[in-house]
Amino acid sequence: MEWAFKIRCSTNHSFGDGRPGKFYRFILTHFNRNKNMKKTTLFIFVGLQLLFMNCGEEKKKIDYGSNGGAYINIRGKKVYYEEYGSGMPLLLLSGGGHSRSIKDFERCIPGLSQHFRIIAPDTPAQGRSEQPDSISYEILTETMSQLIDFLSVDSLYVMGWSDGGIVGILLAERRADKVKKVIAVGANNGKRGFNIPAGIPLDSVVPPSKEVFEKLNKQLIEDYSKLPGKDWVKLLESLSKMVYADEYFSKSIYDSIKIPVMIVVGDRDDISIQHGEEMYRSIKGSQFFVLPNTSHEVFKEQPELINQVAIDFFNETLRKASSR
Repeated sequence: MEWAFKIRCSTNHSFGDGRPGKFYRFILTHFNRNKNMKKTTLFIFVGLQLLFMNCGEEKKKIDYGSNGGAYINIRGKKVYYEEYGSGMPLLLLSGGGHSRSIKDFERCIPGLSQHFRIIAPDTPAQGRSEQPDSISYEILTETMSQLIDFLSVDSLYVMGWSDGGIVGILLAERRADKVKKVIAVGANNGKRGFNIPAGIPLDSVVPPSKEVFEKLNKQLIEDYSKLPGKDWVKLLESLSKMVYADEYFSKSIYDSIKIPVMIVVGDRDDISIQHGEEMYRSIKGSQFFVLPNTSHEVFKEQPELINQVAIDFFNETLRKASSR
């Protein structure tokens, strides 16, 4: 009487370079119960050893944001960054808030690093970077501009998300000597870009008082209170004023941008599609992309799609929008 013994080991883990994990299968067949049991036992033992040895080949998952990066001193504060891959440099800028960090891009870096040299910083008051005394889009933009100079790159692309997208637009205008293309994801220009519930006047959306801010942002308060230094309350107040400003930059910034820019927004984003389209129409020669079934958390919800959009746009394979 014959019987078959099948062992299977599989994994869907990404190896860090975008490749899916291997699928291991070991099949031991046609064992006859009347055969020499010692030989059969030895065969099974060796097969099991090979099985577990191959299962252990799976590479250790990379802990983005805590992966032995480097520090640079900018404006008297330490700024942390990590690098991956090779090719044309791509600066990835995360959103605002202390809980944001390089880790926000953990599902995208493996794929993008196959095409670009990824430069991923923790912007001031994020992750491993030190907190500034105050924060503004001007400070964030100047910090990233100095990082670009420190890295001595001849040219680079920028993809920023949320606050990082706003900084990306400012870099497009300010650093066209280095920055060649920008993708701004979930970015807005002032509080009018937020999806505000119907019936609430725009003028009523103002920087909240310290008491109201604490009630609305308990997690944010908890995160910032853990930062080194004693001025986290002052930092939060400046953050509130920054986010709730009527306008982050003037129309002249749009008019001064001469490099290719893509505006990306999710169809369920906190930033309205109408506002995203308005920004797109304000930047000559720009492109506009709406991600389906996507909230503000683009890089967590649609990593494969946003990666493909970025690769196609930066490599000039994405079909350009018709003239407006």
